[in-house]
Formats: sequence, structure tokens, C-alpha cells
Amino acid sequence: MSKQGSTQNFWDNFHGPNMGYIEEQYELYENDPSAVDPSLKEIFDEHGAPVWMESGKVTQTNGSASPSERDIAKITSALKLVEAIRRHGHLQADIYPVGSEERPKTNLLDLEAYGLQEKDLEEIPAEWVWPDAPMKLDNALQVVNTLKERYAGTISFEFGHVNNEDEREWLQEKVDSGSYTVSLTDEEKKQLLYRLAEVEGFENFLAKTFVAQKRFSIEGLDVMVPMLDHIIQSASGDKIKHIMMGMAHRGRLNVLAHILGKPYDRIFSEFHHSPDKELVPSEGSTGINYGWTGDVKYHFGARREIENGEQSATRVTLSHNPSHLEYVNPVVEGFTRAAQDDRSEPGYSKMDEDEAFGLLIHGDAAFIGEGVVAETLNMSDLPGYRTGGTVHIIANNLVGFTTNRKDGRSTRYASDLAKGFEIPVLHVNADDPIACLSAMALAYEYRQKFHKDFLIDLVGYRRFGHNEMDEPRATQPKLYKEIDEHLTAAAVFEKQLQEASVVGEGALEDMKNEVEKKLREIYNNMSEHETPAPDVKDRPSGVEQNLDEIDTAVDLDRLKGLNEGMLKRPEGFNGFKKLEKILQRRSKMLNEGQKVDWATAEALAFASILEDGRPIRITGQDTERGTFAHRHLVLHDVETGETYCPLHGLEQAEASFDIHNSPLSEAGVIGFEYGYSVQAPEALVLWEAQFGDFANAGQVIFDQFVSAGRAKWGEKSNMVFLLPHGYEGQGPEHSSARLERFLQLAAENNWTVANVTSSAQYFHLLRRQAAISNQEEARPLVLMTPKSLLRNQRVAVSGSLFSEGRFQPIMKQPILSENKDKDKVKTLLLGSGKIMVDIEDKVDGTDESFETIDAVRIEQIYPFPEQQLADMLEEYPNLEELVWVQEEPQNMGSWYFVEGILYKLLKKGQIHRYVGRPHRASPSVGEPNIHKTEQNRIIHEALQMSKGGETNEGN
Repeated sequence: MSKQGSTQNFWDNFHGPNMGYIEEQYELYENDPSAVDPSLKEIFDEHGAPVWMESGKVTQTNGSASPSERDIAKITSALKLVEAIRRHGHLQADIYPVGSEERPKTNLLDLEAYGLQEKDLEEIPAEWVWPDAPMKLDNALQVVNTLKERYAGTISFEFGHVNNEDEREWLQEKVDSGSYTVSLTDEEKKQLLYRLAEVEGFENFLAKTFVAQKRFSIEGLDVMVPMLDHIIQSASGDKIKHIMMGMAHRGRLNVLAHILGKPYDRIFSEFHHSPDKELVPSEGSTGINYGWTGDVKYHFGARREIENGEQSATRVTLSHNPSHLEYVNPVVEGFTRAAQDDRSEPGYSKMDEDEAFGLLIHGDAAFIGEGVVAETLNMSDLPGYRTGGTVHIIANNLVGFTTNRKDGRSTRYASDLAKGFEIPVLHVNADDPIACLSAMALAYEYRQKFHKDFLIDLVGYRRFGHNEMDEPRATQPKLYKEIDEHLTAAAVFEKQLQEASVVGEGALEDMKNEVEKKLREIYNNMSEHETPAPDVKDRPSGVEQNLDEIDTAVDLDRLKGLNEGMLKRPEGFNGFKKLEKILQRRSKMLNEGQKVDWATAEALAFASILEDGRPIRITGQDTERGTFAHRHLVLHDVETGETYCPLHGLEQAEASFDIHNSPLSEAGVIGFEYGYSVQAPEALVLWEAQFGDFANAGQVIFDQFVSAGRAKWGEKSNMVFLLPHGYEGQGPEHSSARLERFLQLAAENNWTVANVTSSAQYFHLLRRQAAISNQEEARPLVLMTPKSLLRNQRVAVSGSLFSEGRFQPIMKQPILSENKDKDKVKTLLLGSGKIMVDIEDKVDGTDESFETIDAVRIEQIYPFPEQQLADMLEEYPNLEELVWVQEEPQNMGSWYFVEGILYKLLKKGQIHRYVGRPHRASPSVGEPNIHKTEQNRIIHEALQMSKGGETNEGN
């Protein structure tokens, strides 16, 4: 065979997109042979230029004509068009039931933009532009039309931003082939139409029966209910144990009724504002939690058990959700992770991603507008927070209350935020129910295969205003003219089925009449049982209990054994020598005459709780080491970088210990940990702020969930918040944990707020919190924790205080109270936290006797130990005044909380007053020297000392 024939045969192996690639490489080779891969250089050296690049020459490739030089541009353009359809098909897709004219025009899918005409595409073999087509196609025009059907129909896709090649190829294969689409029999299509009739009929019944009452109807996004049906059925078939759902108000009542199985009559009774006590479901197939104050009907969640076998069931949980919309997202993720974690064995808990998954339904304006969404998405692949993939649905009704898209976001789509996290995005027309079910099928399959998030942008509309008392035509007249003239989703689907001869004339009307009749009968039968007025529930007895008598002491020998266990290291572990030297000092802290510091007390508390069989989870920014380098519960091997947690090697541990550094997020992480604590009530869940004021950024979670979740929804949490607090000259943002805000929210024993001053107090408080886990007495703990005091010897105490006693809500002030003649005391100082340690320092550094002054530390500010303080006051027969001392400004800290309580305790002739900083707009000064002057002034004034240190007993 001649070399020419050999070369011809060789180049016959290249066709389609490969030809363009070879051309590009050959052009590089011509300019510089070393610029191409050595293997290609060898080919070009041997065979020369590709035969099709020889001017005007036509050769045969696999029986069809290869392109000449003048046709290369057409083929390249066709390849670009095919790729554009895959990448940008969504820009021309039929995804808008109404309002599509608002979409910016694009020519990215137009033949003319690529210099092509249909006849050009007809001349190009299909395999050149789509080599692996899943069906027989003759030419490029058929390829283009087929791909437009796949990528630019009522369902469209964005996944070019997904960097994982396996995922991207999998998605492209699914869409190219259409294998993800749901195929329904005629009978199943009728059932789907009936489901849409139920959804629409329920809303119509509410509208007619409860005129002008808020319900945030689903109409315009009706297909969401069948979509949820589909994914729940799929998950149940796979025997997934938990589906954790979160959603805002739009369509919530319909989802409660048709997905969670909340009884219709229960919903109707809530509209009547006269709940029927007989209608509250008992534990079992459907459970609805209510607190003692309750909430509006469209904030409640519910749960439902779906049997999927004799010994297994899938529990669907819809989280309670306040009007702060997207803040439920991290809470649901916390539910999900808690359901996935096995906490029964020592070490990190073992996560099973197929035990549970999250399903979040977002509003289009809120998804892009609220920062907590980004915080939640960012957690999706972090070790301490990942949940193996969440399915997201944007309930896209085109309007945010009265705000149009152009005023509500800077992005083309509400979903664009997700692309930064490499989440595949699918847009689907809510008027095409089969496409919507197919979207859900793809989302679920992707989640199960890759265990990553997937987002469906369900594009519909809102048939009425934001709520049923709102008139949208004043602000969106053009859009609502179109909506008024637009058929409902059920009517659109009925029309499709009629054209396909699946149903006859009037099928939908018959179904709606049947639904109306069913609902009317339920309503009429329940009305005679209504109670005249709603009941105000009593608080559970456990909530009323104080926690003062809980025994938290641990035998000293047991503590020493735990301490020794935490100082052991795996064989060959190369610890940081300077750190190990510091840690080894802990070995002697429990010996007689020694003192236990704050960090060791915490570690001992954790170790003893694990020995008791209670799992622990602690997270926060820099929590593994501790912001102030005090904790060191994750050690790093200086040679290998591997980590070791001393609590994981503890032989006595009977449960898991999870410790994770969190992302730089507050609202998202606090919400996640709150959700975890609710779903895993047996665990002690702690979140630590880097500085206490960082909790500011999670205020919605504190306001709406932590402080009131049990009162509103009956949702129990035992979570602990560690908030570093104390005035040390670090400026406004690193002094105050905003103690006053937590006290302002304190009522009905909703949580404990404490500011303790000894390591033993911290130890007992943590153990007390663990003791009430999963009990009726459970409640969160908000703890002001120290910064500089972490290493202060006045905070460290003898080991005997750990093996004896319990947490003391109120304590006598060290040194000042020693050997005090109480008959001489006229002034009693009261305060909490660091300022009382500063006063102790001052008293210890002077020779003054302070005979007329004594002091008491209020270690637990809420619930305030009122009776204990009253008993203590009886010890001072000549007391003239109570003085509240604090380092926070007067309008902050505890003063306004305790002022009324102290007033009630005063006897005739006694007064109470405040010593501290005056009212301030900012928590503290920014200049350290000014801070020191202010702090000294407070201490001197409290002790009635002159600047020279003398007492002012004459005042």
C-alpha cells in the first residue's frame, strides 16, 4: 500500500468534533511543532496535514463525503450551535406559563447567529455533531431540533457550571436521551388530573367558606403537590426513613392537607378561630405539635408516617416555620443530619446519607434575597454539616409581595445563587405536570447517585395577591390581566388529555364537584362540635420545674481516671511539643492543693457526660482549638497533619463526640444546630460564638426558634450557647454578648441565662444541661463565657467542688464575704460575671476591711434566684441598700431586667441603685486606656472607695 493510501486510511478514523480539534492542533504544529502534545507531533510528522484540509479535496469517510475546506466553518458553527443549545437552551425555553415577555431576548439559539441555514444543517451528517446520539438521526438539522426539544421545551437545564465531569456527563446523558422523563399510563394521567382537582378544589373551598382570610394559596403552583407525592413515593420505595421538609407560606395549607395528611376539619377549625379539642390528632399516622401560645395556621408544621413494609416506614416531617421565610432552611438541614447520624458509639458519629434527606421549598424573591440561603448552601459539602444532598424547589410566582423581578434581584433567575455552589439547576413550566414530575424524578435520582444538592426552579405564578386580602392589580396590572385570562393548571392539563382522548368533556368539572361535595360534608359535620372560644394551654409541668436540685457531682477518682484518659495519645502521634507541655499540666489539677481551670473543667464535663452515655456535638468558629487557644480538643500531628481528639480515645466513653469548626456563619450554623438539637433530643448540642457579639447575626434564630419554639409549636431543644463576654478593652464588637437581648426574651422558663465565675460552676451547669436532655424539663442554656478569665486563677477552683455539690445560682463573693460581721453590713453588692472577679482582685489588693459592704454573685440571671436571694437578705439585719454592679452600659446588661425584681425584695427604708457605665449607644469604648479608667471607676464606686483607695463610709 502506498504511503498516500496509508495516510488516507489513517485520517478516515477522524470525524465529527474530532476533526475540528485535529485542525486546531495542526495549525499550532505548523507554527511550532513543539507546541502540541508529543503524540500528535509524531502523527503529524508521519502523516502530514489531515487530508480534508487539502484545498478543494473531497474524500470518503465511512461512506459519506468528508467536508472540504469551505465547509469546515459550517461544521464548526453547527457544533457551536449544538453546544449552545445544551448550555443556553433555557434562554428560549417555554418555562413561563405567564409573564414570559419580561424575559430578555437572546439570539444564542438562532441559526442566523451562526451563519447557518436549515439546508446547511441538512447537508451535515448527524454523527458529525452528535456522535453518540441515543436515537437514529440523519442530519444536523434533526439533531438541532431534537436537542431543542430536550433543552428548550417546558423543561430546561443549567449544569455547565458543575465542575465534576462525571456528574456533568451523567446529567447530559440523562437529558440528551430523555431517560429521566416520567411516562404515565392513561389511568395515571387521570389520577394526576384528579390530584390537581383536589389541590384547586381545596383552595376554592377555603376562598368561598372563609372569605378574605389569609391562606397564601398555592394556585399557580398547583403541581407542587403531585411533585411532592412523587418524590415521597420514590423515597418510600427506597425505604428512606426520614424526609425533612421546610417551606414558607405559599401553598403550605395545601401541602399540610394533601402531603402531611393534616385533617381537613382541623384546618377548617383553625380558620374559625375556635379549635375543636376532639380534632387534635393523637400520636400515630399524623402528628401536629402545638405549644401553649400557639401560632397562626400557616406557620405550623406536621409529620406523617408512610408505611413502606411490615417493619419500616418513611416519616415525612414539615418543619414549623415563622414569617422569616428562609431561616427554616438550616433548621431542616440540622434535622436531616441528626436523623442520619448514629451517635451510639465513641468517636465521631457515623453518618448514613440514605437514612434521611432534606427537601426545601423556597420563594423566588426570598431565595435570592435572604443571606441565610447562601449560608445554608455553603454548608452542603462541609464535613460537619453535609446531609448528602438536599432537593430544592423554588416556588417561583414571579413576584415578591408587590416587588417585580427587576427590583428584587440583580440576576437573570432567582436560582442563579445556586450556581456558585455547583448545584445543577432545572427550570420547569408549572403548567406542564408531567414535565414537573420528570423534573422531580431527575432531582431525586441525582441526589441518590451523587449525594449532592439539586435545584428545581418551578416557574408558575400567583393567582391572587401575596395574601387573600391583597389586591395585586394595583401594582402588577399587566401581569394580572394575563393571569386573569389564563386557565388553571388543572384546566390546562385537562385540555391536553382531551386532545389525546384520555378524558372526555367535563371530566375536570365532575372531579371538582366531587371534591367540593367531600369538603362540604366534612365542614358541615364538624360545625356542631365547635367550641365557642380557643383554649389557652397551660405550660407543661416540666417547664415549670426549676433545676436547682439536679445532682451533677462526679466522684473524684472517676474524674482522675477520665483526666488521665484524655492525656493519652495514639502510638506514634507527634503532638506540638509546646502545646503538649501545657496540656500535661492538667494531670495534676485534681490533686489536693491544686486548682482546675476552665478548659479542664469543660473537658471533664464532656468526658463524664460521654461516660454517662450521652452524645455531644459542639461546633463554632475555631471551636476545635478554641478562639482563645484554651480547648485543644482536636490535636494535629506536626509530622503528618493528621488529627486526634482526646475524647475519641477515651475508654470510658459510651457515646459519640462530634466537634467541628464551623464556616464563618452565624444564622445558618445556629439554625442548623438548633434543628439538630430538636431532632436528637438525647444529645447535648453546643454552639460557641467566636466572640459573644457574633450571636447578633443569628438574632432571627434566637427570636423565632430558640426562645419561642416550644411555646409556639411544642418544639423542645436543650441546646447550649457559649458566648464569650466580658469588658477587657477590646472595643465595642468584642466586649458584649448582648446579654440584655437574651434577658429581654426570657419568660416562662423558656431558657436559662447564666454568667458564671468558676470552673466548677461551668462543669455543673454543663452536666445539669445534659441531665435534662430528652426530658420535659429540657430548655436551652445561654451562657456568657469568659475570655481573659479563662486562665485567671480566681476562676480555677479545687477538685473537691467537682466531686461535691451542684450548680449554685447564687454565690457569696470570695474574700469580701469571708468572716463578715453581717450586723455591720449596710450595702450589699450584687452582680455577675467578670466585674465581680475584678472586684475580688481589688479587695484582695488592699488592706481595707470593707466592714459595711458585702457582695453576692448572681450566677444564674434567668430564672432569677429570687427566693434564694430573699433568704440571703435575711442575714443582714441592718442592710440599707442593694447595689447592682455591672460593666455593661446601664441600658444594656442585666440592670433593667433585675431592677424590678430587686425592688420587690426591698424592705421599708431600703433602696436599690445602679453602679456601672451610663447609658451608651455603643456597648463599649474603643480605646483600652479609657476602658481601664471606666472599669476602675465602677469598682471604686461599688466599693465606695476614693481614688486613693479609701472607703467612703460617710456617704
